[in-house]
Amino acid sequence: MAEEKKKVTKKVAKTEEKKATKPVVKETVKAEVVAEKPAKKTEKKESSLTVDVFDIEGKVTGKVSLPVEIFGEAVNQKLLTQAVRVYLANKRQGNASTKTRGEVEGSTRKIYRQKGTGKARHGSVRAPIFVHGGIVFGPKPRDFSMDLPKKMRRKALFSALSAKVADGEVKVLAGLETIEAKTKQFVSVMEKLGVAEKKRRVLVITAKDPENIKRAARNVVGVNLSGATRLNAYDVLKNKQLLFTKDAIEEMKKHFLAKE
Repeated sequence: MAEEKKKVTKKVAKTEEKKATKPVVKETVKAEVVAEKPAKKTEKKESSLTVDVFDIEGKVTGKVSLPVEIFGEAVNQKLLTQAVRVYLANKRQGNASTKTRGEVEGSTRKIYRQKGTGKARHGSVRAPIFVHGGIVFGPKPRDFSMDLPKKMRRKALFSALSAKVADGEVKVLAGLETIEAKTKQFVSVMEKLGVAEKKRRVLVITAKDPENIKRAARNVVGVNLSGATRLNAYDVLKNKQLLFTKDAIEEMKKHFLAKE
């Protein structure tokens, strides 16, 4: 009996020793794991995007930096959808109008007696079922305009421009202001840049509104002109290719990134 008691006491002592040592082992392991984890690197966001600058001969003459705040935003599909819907709604005039039976011309007399004719009873020739009668539930002038806050409009524009840059559909052109006001010369510049394909919509963005570019491009099918400060998300998405003049990039920086 004494020997059995000694064995039991030895087992109890061993288990207690194991329990006492287990937490210490866990703590040391945790400390080693924490020590092995490398420190996180803080990556700085690039301040600009660089694209090639072409001359009117279609040759690369240098590079220009595009501001990330305008051309490097994340593409927000929902915001773009909302901006396009608001833009198209604001273009609707809402002038459609029809006349009801109280507005059309016609006699107010009862057209035939109430009973005895075998026909349905009628009281006016201006009823909708008669020729030249009134229109039931026809359109009336209404206001379709919708509002989009200024910050949302700008975010949508930046999102659209960023999508175009990501798709490689943005080119910067230098020297376009020097061309003559001739359609032939403008078409030649488009061909040298590789954007003169049929059925391709091209948007030319300038800093101001040069008269020579207006005259040269107004008869070219598929080419649209816009000022740098008048851009909107719909025009950017509607056109396949965007051509920025070098001055237009600087104008956009001043207009959109200026501290208000």
